[in-house]
Amino acid sequence: MKILKIILLNLLILSSLIASDLQSDSQELLTNSYSKKETVILDLTKKYKSEKKFEYLLQKLLAGDLYYTKNDNRIVFLKEKKESNYLTVDIFSGEKLSEASKYDFKKVKINNKLRNIIKASLAKINLFSTDEDKRLNSAKNLLKNLKLDDKEIIIEALQSEKSSNIRDILDEANTILIAQYGTTEEKYKAVDKLGGFISSKTLATLKDVLNNSEDEKLKTIAESSLDIVEIKKSIYSFIETAFFGLSMGSVLLLAAIGLAITFGVMKVINMAHGELIMIGAYTTYTIQQLFPNLIEYSVIIAVPCAFIVSGIVGILIERLVIRHLYGRPLETLLATFGVSLILQQLVRTIYSPLNQEVKTPSWMSGAWEVNSSLFLTYNRLYIVIFSVMVFLAILYVMKKTSLGLKVRAVSQNRPIARAMGIKSSFIDAATFGIGSGIAGVAGVALSQLTNVGPNLGQAYIVDSFMVVVFGGVGNLWGTLIAALTLGEINKFIEPISGAVLAKVIILVFIILFIQKRPRGLFPQKGRDAQD
Repeated sequence: MKILKIILLNLLILSSLIASDLQSDSQELLTNSYSKKETVILDLTKKYKSEKKFEYLLQKLLAGDLYYTKNDNRIVFLKEKKESNYLTVDIFSGEKLSEASKYDFKKVKINNKLRNIIKASLAKINLFSTDEDKRLNSAKNLLKNLKLDDKEIIIEALQSEKSSNIRDILDEANTILIAQYGTTEEKYKAVDKLGGFISSKTLATLKDVLNNSEDEKLKTIAESSLDIVEIKKSIYSFIETAFFGLSMGSVLLLAAIGLAITFGVMKVINMAHGELIMIGAYTTYTIQQLFPNLIEYSVIIAVPCAFIVSGIVGILIERLVIRHLYGRPLETLLATFGVSLILQQLVRTIYSPLNQEVKTPSWMSGAWEVNSSLFLTYNRLYIVIFSVMVFLAILYVMKKTSLGLKVRAVSQNRPIARAMGIKSSFIDAATFGIGSGIAGVAGVALSQLTNVGPNLGQAYIVDSFMVVVFGGVGNLWGTLIAALTLGEINKFIEPISGAVLAKVIILVFIILFIQKRPRGLFPQKGRDAQD
């Protein structure tokens, strides 16, 4: 216990000594000379870059809130203005001073040049912060605004940095400086090494060397490194496009999987399927409006709610409309198209004809930065994972449960299934409810990618039918492969042809494909399968 007290006492004395030194050295900031202030800030940065109080002092100075008392030169920051009086706090001790007249204080003034120096100093301080995110952001800023003066601090940071990600950025910055300002031999090695980096700063440096250097050997090395960097960037660009195609395919899978079940089992062309997606999206919006303090959990809460709401609406459509029209596909198509118009108008009346914004939880915002050329947005990443989970859940229900067995029996041969005692009427309602519920879940996912509006479903109904027809009616694996294939094709064609022409090309492709394989990629098999 006694030893602990001695240690604490020593730490306290050491802390007070450091504070005292910083406090006395900071007095030189009270000069009126801007050039002298510039020198003082640079000296203090070198000496106290690891001091939190110095970082705080610079932040207050940059914000224009740093003052000192005229009677005893005590450095304070302004906490609050009360008419002509100031309420201030000692920057070093944290002691609140008594309210005093503004004429008792003098502001520590800075100009634009000093502001830039302070910003650079703060970036350098953050480079040695204990917070890894701060160091990472500081290293990125340093690389973005690289100057020869930064070389010393980069080398110092490289010696102490443990994180490999931050070390790579600092190493790249150091290599660029050597490629620009080193000796001839150093430049050769540095330019060659730049082929291992892929940031835009490296690309600009290599192009600058290639265009402006008079050393032919250096230009040859730069050309070789530039080729390597551009190949790497092309590969990462391809991966990024493939990821966007995968996320679009996941959205198509969510939108089409419910349709695949209802169309496969009941042979009903449900034109209101898009509106069931829309209802799911509006369920998310409604939950956010009812519980504004639960935005972070709103999407998770919305998933079961959207499934139930859309499922109930689907069962009502089946019981009130569709069951009277079995075996008459054209009438079913027209009836469900009428239902879709009614649902759209109902939503316009209840909410508004205008699109509504659904907030994205913070854990779905932002992007995963794999490297400086590859960013994967979290919302699309979660949608990919979510669609896989939904697909596996549906697959389990259809393959491993009694309900799934009955659904498959009805889809393959309805009369024999009835003869075996299966209530096809109940299966039809349950199947339509499950398919509609999944459409509602798709709406929850879509609400995180786009605004919610009465016409939301219309944008996906055609795509959903294309996926079902292309994959094979009623086949879940076919739906999965078709959705991912169409998503990838669309994303790779879109940059070349434009969004509209890409849709047309895919439509023509499917029409031609159906001519060859009318029952899709994976048609239902078995001698009892109905046409």
